[in-house]
Amino acid sequence: MPRAFVLVLDSVGVGAAPDAARYGDEGADTVGHIAEVCARGAADRDGLRGGPLRLPNLVRLGLGEACRLATGRIPPGLDVGAPDLGRYGCAVEVSKGKDTPSGHWELAGVPVRFDWGYFPHQVPCFPKTLTDALCEQAAVPGILGNCHASGTAIIAELGAEHMRTGKPICYTSADSVFQIAAHESTFGLERLYEVCAVARRLIDPLRIGRVIARPFVGGGPEDFVRTGNRRDYSVMPPGPTVLDLATADRRDVISVGKIADIFAHSGTGRVIKAHGNAAIADRTCEAMRELKDGGLLVSNFIDFDSIHGHRRDVAGYAAALEAFDARLPEMMAAVRPDDLLMITADHGCDPTWRGSDHTREQIPILAFDPALACGSIGRRSTFADLGATVARRLDLAPPRDGVSF
Repeated sequence: MPRAFVLVLDSVGVGAAPDAARYGDEGADTVGHIAEVCARGAADRDGLRGGPLRLPNLVRLGLGEACRLATGRIPPGLDVGAPDLGRYGCAVEVSKGKDTPSGHWELAGVPVRFDWGYFPHQVPCFPKTLTDALCEQAAVPGILGNCHASGTAIIAELGAEHMRTGKPICYTSADSVFQIAAHESTFGLERLYEVCAVARRLIDPLRIGRVIARPFVGGGPEDFVRTGNRRDYSVMPPGPTVLDLATADRRDVISVGKIADIFAHSGTGRVIKAHGNAAIADRTCEAMRELKDGGLLVSNFIDFDSIHGHRRDVAGYAAALEAFDARLPEMMAAVRPDDLLMITADHGCDPTWRGSDHTREQIPILAFDPALACGSIGRRSTFADLGATVARRLDLAPPRDGVSF
């Protein structure tokens, strides 16, 4: 029986969505703008990068052509040859938002049709009833932050006070999210998880998508660093995803990276945690070889978004793309005849854009199996077409939305 592998390159968008202006993102283009900066030989703020973007394996799979379908042009450096390894296209999001759960759920066949709740861009940004209840039920002496912020910046600013007072750092962003940062040693990792579980219960009526535990270590602002023990507390997807359908059919399902958290552990099968793209690539290659006939593997490569996109690190983002491209032949070698490998994204996070939030973008869809004829699948009207295609290849019941290509 065929197997299917879905690799989600977190935030690797290929151009502004048709409705990007509604989100303040008209003109955003994660891959395109990175490629343009590299082609100009422009260095990043630390002077670490120059020279064109080199992604030969993704180009052979059609990444340049996917960009052309989305924006009308191939980014510089990606115009070095025609695709010859599979099908390629782009897709438009119909879900309301530009966040991680919405993108992933839609990829899996379940778009988000409702409006998420968000916290206002003011200080304080959280309702007093919420923070009072959190302090009482989680037994903390108060909170710090209570604002929109970059995670690394607010830890540098408030980390020392947090360690001194025992007050967790609570903040949000343009996404539907409540984030809690705490020091792994002085506050305790398990205690942080317990506080997040309380917060999850409290914000359910507000339709907030995620509570995220953001543990960090270090002795002061100069060496505070977030660890790989992040944990996401998501609401359940609003319908059965392709992962649920595979699980219901007793298929082998493997989730690598933060996939299980994103799907609230619904249908996510065997969970393999890994910290950083290199480790995720290692675990993905191992799991691809182990996946049973008829099985489904989904991996999320997080560094593009969390390490480089949000921090507006163009050079680091370019290097991460090139590092993934270098690992791609190893992953493709694990694809057997009739298997299907899909490479995609969940939203954008243009590192040249203003602010530090996600950008509303189209995503690439690159499909490979050894017997698949090369060609375009065009611009798809929903991310859900990917989930529908996976379901059809695995001979599963179709998900709620999407059309197989």
